[in-house]
Amino acid sequence: MAVSTQTRSQLDPRFFFLLKALDLRVTWLWVLQQCWFLIILASLGTLSYFLISHFVVQAVQVQGPSMYPTLKNSEFHWLNRLSYVISEPRRNDIIALKDPRDNVLEVKRIIAMPGQTVCLKNGRVYIDGTLLQEPYLLPKTPTYAHEKNANVLIGFGKNEYFVMGDNRNNSDDSRIFGAVSRKNILGKVLE
Repeated sequence: MAVSTQTRSQLDPRFFFLLKALDLRVTWLWVLQQCWFLIILASLGTLSYFLISHFVVQAVQVQGPSMYPTLKNSEFHWLNRLSYVISEPRRNDIIALKDPRDNVLEVKRIIAMPGQTVCLKNGRVYIDGTLLQEPYLLPKTPTYAHEKNANVLIGFGKNEYFVMGDNRNNSDDSRIFGAVSRKNILGKVLE
């Protein structure tokens, strides 16, 4: 785009520099370089998303009322996937895990650690014979095994955790599918 000297003198100097800046030469090489740059940028973005969501932090949605009153149905929370790379899971941690029956993502609370025994007796939970204090439950919430008023003693081995939902009357948890292996625990849910 050529601008004659006569026209140049009539133009505002700022406008002339703008026209000069727009005077680009587009070549096939330039177009290919820009396409290659976009492909690399998209690849790096996809790789970053994959690494962050699978190894650092991930959004999880609570499905169902099993963690009520602590977490509510359809709420979104962050899952810290690095937390158990650095340290081991602890009692009372709210975790995301793969359900051992069908690999569906579940959100539950760790009740007992590897090597401990859990006794469900008269609507209460005992860990290694000691009554478990559960301030996160609604007052007077009983905890029963499958059949109401059934007393059950459960022991489990190394790298197995006993988990339950906070809404004890409406939760599929270790009382149904058994202890959860450490490899099925994905990370700690941030409240």
